[in-house]
Amino acid sequence: MNRRLPIYEDRGRTYVADTCRPVVEAVRAGTLVMESFVHGHYPGKRLPRHALRGVKSIGYWDAGEDQTWQLAWHRNEGIEVTFVERGRLPFAVDEQSFELQPYDLTVTRPWQLHRLGNERGIPAGRLHWLILDVGVRRPDQAWRWPSWIMLAARDIERLTTLLRHNEYPVWRADRGILRCFQSIAETIAERSPQEAESHLIVRINELFVLLLELLSRERPPLDASLSETRRSVELFLKDLQTQPQAKLRQWTVRRMADQCGLGVTQFTRYCRMITNLTPAQYLNQVRLRAAADLLQHTDLPIYEVARRCGFRASQYFATVFRRRYGCSPRAYRRKYRL
Repeated sequence: MNRRLPIYEDRGRTYVADTCRPVVEAVRAGTLVMESFVHGHYPGKRLPRHALRGVKSIGYWDAGEDQTWQLAWHRNEGIEVTFVERGRLPFAVDEQSFELQPYDLTVTRPWQLHRLGNERGIPAGRLHWLILDVGVRRPDQAWRWPSWIMLAARDIERLTTLLRHNEYPVWRADRGILRCFQSIAETIAERSPQEAESHLIVRINELFVLLLELLSRERPPLDASLSETRRSVELFLKDLQTQPQAKLRQWTVRRMADQCGLGVTQFTRYCRMITNLTPAQYLNQVRLRAAADLLQHTDLPIYEVARRCGFRASQYFATVFRRRYGCSPRAYRRKYRL
């Protein structure tokens, strides 16, 4: 199989496609779950040679915790569409920077310079993507869509024009796009590359129909009510991080939801959307991070660290701390005091 890196030439300069090495290392380290089908040099399960021609990579990652790496400035040989299902994600393209939120969709053209994450890494979240090669290796080349893309000729022409001249790299997607990416992810997780081709042909075509509708709008629409509700949950979650007294309260999910004026189901959905964690998981993560900070920077007894971070039982604190950091609180303190 030929896995040579695609090359792009423009004004005497040569660019090489990205290899996603940090993603591979994170999967090996067990900090990231990734499922993808690929052609060429990208990491993932190999598609049959003649299946889904043009698809360089399609899949998703699920980061249950913040990552220490980023996908620094890079280029891909195809159209890249990404969709944030949960969490947030710093994103930059050319000279524009964004903080992606759930339901944000990005579109980058072939060989357009962009970055995922930043110097602080990539936050916990679930991201879907598709990279489709349309044969562009020089700026003046016409786009060649794969033959299995079944949009009408006029729709393909319209979509190509919109993608080539798109002024907005970030768009607010709808539930149709969410369901489409979720269906793609389910297919990739449950089927082999040999069994998935027909399902993915249908879903990718559906995705491009939905993308055509989205890009045909004048500018990305915003749902004000959704933004306000999400903002109230974001502020509450931030208070859990920054307010010492907030960590001490004996929270239940219902109490958290009441604090935001929401029902339990709605609050839980927004919490997962923002953090990629359930409310209980997020609260535990916040408390453990605060405990780790106190262990590094104070001489407080272990039981007092546990109490200040909202853990009522020292033994339970020691157990969950070891599960998160791989060592006891006392050993963690020694490690970072050396």
